[in-house]
Amino acid sequence: MTAFSHEHYEDEYIEAILASIKTVAVVGASAKNIRPSYFVVKYLLSKGYDVIPVNPGHAGREICGAKTYASLSEIDRPVDMVDIFRNSDAALPVVREALTLDPLPKVIWMQLEIRNDAAATLAENAGIKVVMNRCPKIEYARLSGEIGWAGVSSGVLSSKKPRLKKGFQSFGIVSRDT
Repeated sequence: MTAFSHEHYEDEYIEAILASIKTVAVVGASAKNIRPSYFVVKYLLSKGYDVIPVNPGHAGREICGAKTYASLSEIDRPVDMVDIFRNSDAALPVVREALTLDPLPKVIWMQLEIRNDAAATLAENAGIKVVMNRCPKIEYARLSGEIGWAGVSSGVLSSKKPRLKKGFQSFGIVSRDT
């Protein structure tokens, strides 16, 4: 896979990722309900994803009802996406550990303000898609029409009940073709 600029992502790229994954390991998940990582775990669970919190200080206990693991290598099932909730310097060791998984994850996702070009290149050279400086919770909500870039209002008012899509997601990502 050829590396590309991570300054901008087309909606189709993000939509394809969010529609193709089922299992998400959140490295740096917090059990504190005021932390952004807690909100992301809770939100992704509510959308039907199999979320696996990774936090060595909380291993064996639950975050949002999901068993927490000490490391990626201890997870007992395949992981489609590794969501990194650590600082930029920690991203490279997380990606190196992700590359030891069998099968490899499909996606490495680095949260808002997290960017590590060396980690991205390493993952992409292994055939893994990469997203940096984005939040899957925000992107899912934006692309599904729950929020717009300017805030919580999508600008769409309707009395129609949202239409469920096929698959494991609650409402699915709204296709630009429909």
